[in-house]
Amino acid sequence: MRLITFKRNGSTTPEIGARLPNPGGDKILPFADCAKLKKVENFPIGMKEFLRAGSATMEQAKSWVKTAHEEAASILLDPKAITYLPPIIDAEKFLCVGKNYRTHLEELKRTNLIKEIPQEPTSFIKLNSCLSGHQAKVIRPKGVSRLDYEPELVFVIGKRALGAKKEEAMNYVAGVTILNDLTCRDLQLREVASGSRFWTAKNIPGFGPLGPEIVTIDEIPNVYDLWMTCSVNGEERMRVNTSDQIWKISDILEHFSRFIPIEAGDMFSTGAPGGVAVGKENAEDFYLKPGDVVECSIDGISTLSTTIVDEV
Repeated sequence: MRLITFKRNGSTTPEIGARLPNPGGDKILPFADCAKLKKVENFPIGMKEFLRAGSATMEQAKSWVKTAHEEAASILLDPKAITYLPPIIDAEKFLCVGKNYRTHLEELKRTNLIKEIPQEPTSFIKLNSCLSGHQAKVIRPKGVSRLDYEPELVFVIGKRALGAKKEEAMNYVAGVTILNDLTCRDLQLREVASGSRFWTAKNIPGFGPLGPEIVTIDEIPNVYDLWMTCSVNGEERMRVNTSDQIWKISDILEHFSRFIPIEAGDMFSTGAPGGVAVGKENAEDFYLKPGDVVECSIDGISTLSTTIVDEV
C-alpha cells in the first residue's frame, strides 16, 4: 500500500489516503471519504494517528485499497486535484543517521567533512519545519551557491519501540519512504569547522523533500537490495545499492531505543549514498541551480520529485 498525506486543491486541510498505481492513470483514495462511505466512525485523520491505531486499522485500509476501483470509484481523486504533503508532517522524532554508506564515507574523507569513521550510529534531528512534499518547489536562499542533493532511504516506525533488539527490528517498521536531504555545503563546512551539532545546513525551510508516499513494508522484498538513485534534469547522478549501508535498521533501532522510546510515526533516515556533488572533482558543475528538477528514487518502486527555484 502507498500511504500519502495530501491536501485537495483549494483546501488547507491535510488528509491521509493511498495512491493507487495504475497503468491507465494513478488515482488517490481519500480515507476520510472512504470511512464515510463504509460508515466507519472515528477513523484516524492524520498519518501519525493512523500508524498508532495499529494493525487492525492498517488491514482495514488495505482492504479498502484492494476493492477501491469496484466499491469506491465515485470518491477516487485525480492526482492533479491534490497537493502532496510530507507523508508524516508531525513526527515527534525524525533522526537522520549520517556517515552510513561506505561509498559516501570516502567522499567525506576526501573533502574534509569527516575526520574519523564513527564506531556506532550517529544522527542529527531533521525538523518538521524544513520538510516539503513531492513535486514541491524548494527555494535556494540568496547567498547559497553550493546546494547539494542527498537521496536517502527512510524507515517509518509503526509501533512503539523501547529496548528493541536487532532480531526484532523489522517488526517495528511500517514502511519506507524517500528523503532528499538537501544540504547547503557552504554552511555545512563552516558548521563542521566550528563543531556545531545542530546542522542548520540541513534544516533550512524546504530542505527536506519527503515522500511521495510510505510504501508499506510488505511491498518491499528486501530493504537491503534496493537501488537508490538520483537524477537531475533527467541525467542520472548516482546509483547505489542499500547493501552498501554500514548500519542497518536493526543496528539503528536497537541503538536509539536503548533509553528513549521510539514511537509510531517516528522516522529514521539512513544516510546519503556516494555520488553527491561535493564528492566530485568538478563539484561546482554539479551543485543544484534554479530550474533544476531533482528526482530521488527507490528504483522501480517510488520517485520523489523536487524543483529548485531562486529566492525572489
